[in-house]
Amino acid sequence: MLHAVVMAGGSGTRFWPKSRRDRPKQLLPLFG
Repeated sequence: MLHAVVMAGGSGTRFWPKSRRDRPKQLLPLFG
């Protein structure tokens, strides 16, 4: 089953330290 996830808006502080200026949250692996 395929699930769509929309990560839009905000500065991505909940994803820090994985989400940084050189690696935005849209490019983070979601599973694994």
